[in-house]
Amino acid sequence: MLDNITKKNIDDCRDVLVGKVPDPKSQIEQITLALIYKFMDDMDREAVEKYKGKAKFFTGEFAKYGWRKLFDPSLNGKDMLELYSGALEKLQTNPNIPELFRNIFKNAYLPYKDPSTLKLFLKHINIFEYTHSEKLGDAFEYLLSVMGSQGDAGQFRTPRHIIDFLVACVNPLKNETIADPACGTAGFLLSAYNFILNDNTEKRLGDKLTPEQRKKLAENIIGYDISPDMVRLSLANMYLHGFPTPKVVEYDTLSSEERWDENFDVILANPPFMTPKGGIRPHNRFGIKANRAEILFFDYIVEHLQNNCKSGFIIPEGVLHNDGNAYKSLRKKIITDNYLYAVIELPHGVFKPYASVKTHIVLLDKSISSKKKDVLFIQIADDGFSQTDARKPNKSVEVDLALKLVSAFKKGQKLSVKGLKFNYVSKEDLLADKKISLIGRRYKAIRYAELSKFPAVKLTSELITVLRGLSPTQNTLEGDYTFVVTAKDKRTADHFDYECKAVCIPTVSSTGHGHASVRRLHYIEGKFALANIMCAVSVVDENKINPKYLYYVLYSMKDEILASLMTGTSNVSLDPEDIYDLEIPLPDIKEQNNFVKKQQLIEKKIIDLQNQIDSSEKIVQEAAKEIWN
Repeated sequence: MLDNITKKNIDDCRDVLVGKVPDPKSQIEQITLALIYKFMDDMDREAVEKYKGKAKFFTGEFAKYGWRKLFDPSLNGKDMLELYSGALEKLQTNPNIPELFRNIFKNAYLPYKDPSTLKLFLKHINIFEYTHSEKLGDAFEYLLSVMGSQGDAGQFRTPRHIIDFLVACVNPLKNETIADPACGTAGFLLSAYNFILNDNTEKRLGDKLTPEQRKKLAENIIGYDISPDMVRLSLANMYLHGFPTPKVVEYDTLSSEERWDENFDVILANPPFMTPKGGIRPHNRFGIKANRAEILFFDYIVEHLQNNCKSGFIIPEGVLHNDGNAYKSLRKKIITDNYLYAVIELPHGVFKPYASVKTHIVLLDKSISSKKKDVLFIQIADDGFSQTDARKPNKSVEVDLALKLVSAFKKGQKLSVKGLKFNYVSKEDLLADKKISLIGRRYKAIRYAELSKFPAVKLTSELITVLRGLSPTQNTLEGDYTFVVTAKDKRTADHFDYECKAVCIPTVSSTGHGHASVRRLHYIEGKFALANIMCAVSVVDENKINPKYLYYVLYSMKDEILASLMTGTSNVSLDPEDIYDLEIPLPDIKEQNNFVKKQQLIEKKIIDLQNQIDSSEKIVQEAAKEIWN
């Protein structure tokens, strides 16, 4: 466990650097380099003072760079700066230190030239004393936790509890090869390592593993990352967590063929979401033709799993619903080839405060999927932390329940779990869907009417017509026609787009990035203009569907049905064509008309009551004015 003193020392180091090195990642790099630098010197000192041996790292021409030499009282601030800066640049060529450390110091430099800042920074680093690497590893984990987002690359630090949850779902074993093709700071790799150690523990961590098995376990874990900075951080992170020779390689997973023929038993990942301008230029060995990073990583994972394979990875929601051929063909492949067995929807706030995005965990395992006719879909609405930027912990147990569900499903059991939304969808139904969508809530939404006592009828084009909004919300001129917008109050327009009775539905989420919601629907009759962020549903034959009945039915279940059809990673929207897939409870027209009359009576009572309240408030206000007279 990270103690408060160590945590405070790390925070103090960052506070010293923030004025000269504002980028959090650069701060972490500088602290990492300094800690490793001092750690090597501590090892040399221990070898000499405790074991009566010789210094190993800082010898020969590199003896002058020993950490303690930086604190020679004869050095002034400028001398200290020159010595430290020189050490950072020279240590990568030191033949006395392991290749791992040389790689960590590769291209290292001091990004500022202020002696007073360096002196204070080194003073704080010098406080650190570690008796074993695990404590240093805990400190390093905390250090990485402050990094958060590398937004330009679409990389967001995955929260530790989500990493551990995903790894537990996948259940890696001691003899399996494990990879992360976009490993960042190696969070998934370390979680898998710790999971296996815990899974092989009787009294002490990992004590059921032989020394040879532990060595093989470490050798079986490999990471790739395109960023040399990330490689440096992950090497340090893994070394400080007990990997003597961590296998993390600077490698462009999507554009380089050099390691394409390497396959793995387990792949864990949260690949970058963003694609650079102009797209990715992948090599020709991918199974799909695409230039988007998220779909290429998806394909890479599928292509690199061995026969007895399994994988868990986080992916943007759009990849699971996009109508493009490459997306649909890949989704079809993981169903028909028996890879897919579960998809877990994560809340939009998982990556806050850095981004509000909608993501899912995809779980693949051929040995499990081949025995299943259904796919398990889970919706985690609360991951144990608030969905605000503060991300304060709460008492939600949804993540624990989700793991329980997944574990049971893998064993062939279908549990009844309260406090968590989930559903099972047959592979046959997934393949029959026009989009082969892997958004589980979609299938629950389009079949919600099956719970009704009335017949469930699909809203085909024979029953309704879906109209798209045509008028700009901001630039439409005022006029004589009703202008339907997403706001409560309608506006006016100088033109009309349609003339009919219609239910008007927003096509964009009312609550911003990553979160699907529908605040209100409008009912309209006659000539009207329709905002271009809305759609309208008109009835083909009023002898079959009363338009006002359709409005009441859709409005009453807008959250369960319409919001559930909204998709997107950050900009969440509704495809109007998806309304044709909905089923609604549809009694005969007489029953519909009676229902509408009852609803209108209720509405009239509400309006009368509101008018009475308004009138009462006016009387109170007028009476209170006497005080001023």
